[in-house]
Amino acid sequence: MTLLELFQWIQYSPPLVAMRGSPWFFPAIAGIHLLGLGVLGGAVLLVDLRLLGLGLARQPVAVLARDAERWLLAGLALMLPTGVLLFMCFATKYYYLTAFWVKLTALVLVLAFTFLVRRPRIMRDRPDMTPFGARVLGIVSLSLWTTIALGGRLIGLP
Repeated sequence: MTLLELFQWIQYSPPLVAMRGSPWFFPAIAGIHLLGLGVLGGAVLLVDLRLLGLGLARQPVAVLARDAERWLLAGLALMLPTGVLLFMCFATKYYYLTAFWVKLTALVLVLAFTFLVRRPRIMRDRPDMTPFGARVLGIVSLSLWTTIALGGRLIGLP
């Protein structure tokens, strides 16, 4: 089975056909996905803008990151399952969209970066990073998350 055949099988499975045929199910899932985007985006922006030195200068990065982490995880908990459902509804269309593949690649990269690089560096009570290092973390994180958001927007265009 090729990847395209797998995508076609997913898209035309009975539950997904029913989901696409519902006047409310797909919009509800899309709405929850966007709610997750707002929650996650707020958490990411708070910490990354602090890393860039653009706000909350009196707040230690580690404290801010710990406070924002629950919102980041809540946003991911909303976005990942709803994103999978949205993908499954139009899997064959997404197979041909470069924006989908860019978004998927950026998602894998940002999750790895966030939990393997960014989080361990900023969660320490006494971070050992320089202001330049903090800015690099913020720029990489914001760049990847922006790529995902733009990819999602391009996917949604007719």
